[in-house]
Amino acid sequence: MGDRQAPARTDGGVPGVRRIAALVALGAVSGVLAAVAANAFVAVVGWLNELLLISPRSRVMETDARWVLAATLAVPIVGGLAVGLLHRAIGERRAHGPAEIIATVQTRSGHLPGRPALLSGLSALAALGSGASVGQYGPLVHMGGSLGSAMARLFRTGVTSDNFAVACGVAAAISTAFNAPIAGILFAHEVILRHFALRAFAPIAVASILGYVVAHAILPQPPLFQIDAAEIRHLWEFGPFLLLGVACALVAVGYMHAILGVARLARRLPLPVALRPALAGAGVGLMALWMPDILGIGSETLRFAFIDGAYGDLELLVVLLLKVAATALCLGMGFSGGVFSPALVIGSLFGAFFGTVMAALTGGATSALVVYAVCGMVAVTAPVIGAPLTTVVIVLELTGSYPLTIAALASVALANLVASRLFGRSFFDYQLRARGLDLSGGRSRALLASRSIADIVTPRFTAVPVDRTVAQARTIMQGAGVADASLLDDAGHYMGTLRLQDLLGAPDTEPAVRLQDPRHLIMTSDTRLWDAMQALRDFVGERVPVVDGNGRLVGTVVESDLIRAYLDLMGEMREEEHGTR
Repeated sequence: MGDRQAPARTDGGVPGVRRIAALVALGAVSGVLAAVAANAFVAVVGWLNELLLISPRSRVMETDARWVLAATLAVPIVGGLAVGLLHRAIGERRAHGPAEIIATVQTRSGHLPGRPALLSGLSALAALGSGASVGQYGPLVHMGGSLGSAMARLFRTGVTSDNFAVACGVAAAISTAFNAPIAGILFAHEVILRHFALRAFAPIAVASILGYVVAHAILPQPPLFQIDAAEIRHLWEFGPFLLLGVACALVAVGYMHAILGVARLARRLPLPVALRPALAGAGVGLMALWMPDILGIGSETLRFAFIDGAYGDLELLVVLLLKVAATALCLGMGFSGGVFSPALVIGSLFGAFFGTVMAALTGGATSALVVYAVCGMVAVTAPVIGAPLTTVVIVLELTGSYPLTIAALASVALANLVASRLFGRSFFDYQLRARGLDLSGGRSRALLASRSIADIVTPRFTAVPVDRTVAQARTIMQGAGVADASLLDDAGHYMGTLRLQDLLGAPDTEPAVRLQDPRHLIMTSDTRLWDAMQALRDFVGERVPVVDGNGRLVGTVVESDLIRAYLDLMGEMREEEHGTR
């Protein structure tokens, strides 16, 4: 017995270790490349903002006010034109983003295309560099995932390793951008993979840590925000933190619906798709003439929201509303960019406003304004990106304050619960659902819904001409040894299904077409595996006819082949999530 088991342990041990080592190495390479690319991307955006008078520092340093005003209006328009031209070279006429990364991983559909990734990155640079009110983290996620996919393609790995490589690139990009390697690991598992596979953890962790180290070695990025003191003064304030979470859920849902509403309006405009971003740039420029704080990703605006007295009560609301309007206009009209960064700004502004109201109601007995600003920041962002754990860990990594992290957790918990009921898991999931991929039913359903039955259609079938009698049809079916057959006209069009059991007691001279099964089931090659499995619940028979767009019979699907395809896909998914090979 022992002699028989030894080879199995050797075969599953040494190759298994090599495979894991190769996967970790792939994650390391993906992480380093993603970190370098993310660092370069952020640096170029900052350089463009300084050059084009978008950043607050460059605007203050410029002595000629006329140049500042001209740049405020003209630069976003020119940036919009550049974005529109770049999008014409992408098949979908839009930039790719995190939704494409999620779809590729969740459906196990293989590699991410390189050309759209490159063009989407350039488009995002043009948008962010010209001051569009969009986020940089979405493009960074797509860039990191695309680099991971490219490395997987270079090393010719399997689909499971491809998915892990994509997640490694994403983790490194988030780690680099936020100076938060743990958050990078969580984001890759929580948003991209949506499971916590044991063998995925090591390469993703290595990628995230290397991304953090490499980024600091090349060009250290300033932290998203800095907090000197953020104590929770009273335990009763956890009540307001929970209430803030509910309010932030409504803000997050309103923010996402504003983007979708502008997108619907844009589709009705008699304007070429390529010119829509330029129109949005003009609108943002006009708003920025009055409130320049809405330009760009809003890092300075976010930091000011944490400073007590930097904005007045009314000013907080004005900046908040204009930031929502500007972001909805840019993203709805087709500017490249993400929803992450604007959500951080919008949430911090709303949290700060909520904190000032609480302070006024309690006579100043509440915690510092920054506590409420941080809670609002993550409570708006978490429902938008569908990553409650990631946003809470970002707070812990950036502040090192456990009490503040618990306060943020209280707000995020209710924010995610309420927003999921009103809108769904995330903005990315909504985008995917609009494109035909519904992840609300779980990963297994999405995987089945992403595959068609085309690969299991067989050309074998028994045909009975539609003008045959019962006796003739019975002879054909008995000669072929089948229990059912398809009625066809002279052009090969499917006309119905005959069951042998229905023909046995019928008069020989009766037309066979009169005995066709009224409950017959047909499919097309484009029928999804999920839909096919659902349709077979009440199916009785050997084969399901498959027709083309003109109604001609092209083949059949055997129930056993359909079940086998289902089991194979589920096996692949379980192997990725729980397998050790």
